[in-house]
Amino acid sequence: MTQHHEVVVIGGGQAGLSISWHLTRRGVDHVVLERDTIAHEWLDSRWDNFTLVTPNWQCALPGYSYAGDDPHGFMKRQQVYEFVRGYASSFDAPVREGVAVTSVRQSMHGGYELDTTAGTLHAGQVVVAVGGYHIPTIPRFAEKLPATIQQLHSSQYRCSADLPVGDVMVVGTGQSGAQIAEDLHLDGRKVHLVAGNAPRVARFYRGRDCVAWLQDMGHYDVPIDDQPGGLGKRENTNHYVTGRDGGRDIDLRQFALEGMSLYGRMIDVVDGTMTFAPTLEASLDAADAVAESIKDSIDAYIEREGIDAPLEARYVPVWRPEHEQTELDLAASNIGSIVWSVGFRTDYGWLRVGVFDGEGHPCHNRGVTAVQGLFFLGLPWQHTWGSGRFAAVARDAEFLADRIGVRVRDTAAA
Repeated sequence: MTQHHEVVVIGGGQAGLSISWHLTRRGVDHVVLERDTIAHEWLDSRWDNFTLVTPNWQCALPGYSYAGDDPHGFMKRQQVYEFVRGYASSFDAPVREGVAVTSVRQSMHGGYELDTTAGTLHAGQVVVAVGGYHIPTIPRFAEKLPATIQQLHSSQYRCSADLPVGDVMVVGTGQSGAQIAEDLHLDGRKVHLVAGNAPRVARFYRGRDCVAWLQDMGHYDVPIDDQPGGLGKRENTNHYVTGRDGGRDIDLRQFALEGMSLYGRMIDVVDGTMTFAPTLEASLDAADAVAESIKDSIDAYIEREGIDAPLEARYVPVWRPEHEQTELDLAASNIGSIVWSVGFRTDYGWLRVGVFDGEGHPCHNRGVTAVQGLFFLGLPWQHTWGSGRFAAVARDAEFLADRIGVRVRDTAAA
């Protein structure tokens, strides 16, 4: 490879490509290093029936946006993959596929030294665009489960047919967990769902997608510093909803009516017995409360702006647990597999620059670190709700490109 670039971008997904588009327009020498292939995560880490939960019209990258015939629909896995790859082709992004970065460190001569699987190179500036979800998380007590039960992380799940016969347990009710439970349920599998503290949101309300209402309300433009809880927002679980079959609510109570077994938070596995906290009812009520509070905000906006929108009755819970099951004898159950959907942890061990907090998260302000010339892009809640999604990565990329450009000019003038 060329031994020096003014900017090296690490990661060839939508974030890395977005900053590449801005650098290309500015004439800044750069290369994008992708350890696998462009947008591979959309195929390699999503299930077969995956769809976006945000509408297609919100898919707008710098200089490129959704141009299909279903702007209010939800792209499927293959469509998202092709959308991102099409973006890279649209401006001939300088991506080196199959090049993994194994080490980044500051150079004693200024800038950064990068060790890669294709050799060592120097960069004046580095943009880390590898997202915030690196290593799948599985709790240690999973080691106590019988070897007869197949275990996999949500990022490894593809379809119901791949799992062994028997019931399936899904642990976690964030976006992936709730949608995988739905996928299995629709395929006729008996599902045991362990509910966490994820909130939910209605798909549609008063004639429109809730995302459209919230977009008009400016909800997605509020910086994290102005959000309740501030930076703590980065640890929040996403609301569960689905874009499947044109989009609809995910109602765990309705699933229970249809035969799905629901449990509270999983605690441990002891002597072949799985134990749960009696938190199910509280979790369901809290998720519903969030969904209804969002409707309250939409109602207030409609009234404030004098918008003519149809009225809609509020949600009424269709099921409540008569009693909460806190133990499950695994030997007596028919569970043949467990899908763990309990998140990821970060892995920046290769980035040997002092920009991390005690939990291994990068310290930054809108992606700008305290170390000159080192930036992050595409992190969850990097600046706003949409930072880790298609919704706002374009804005974040432009913000960083402006700062990179200033440093390029200053360096050239020195």
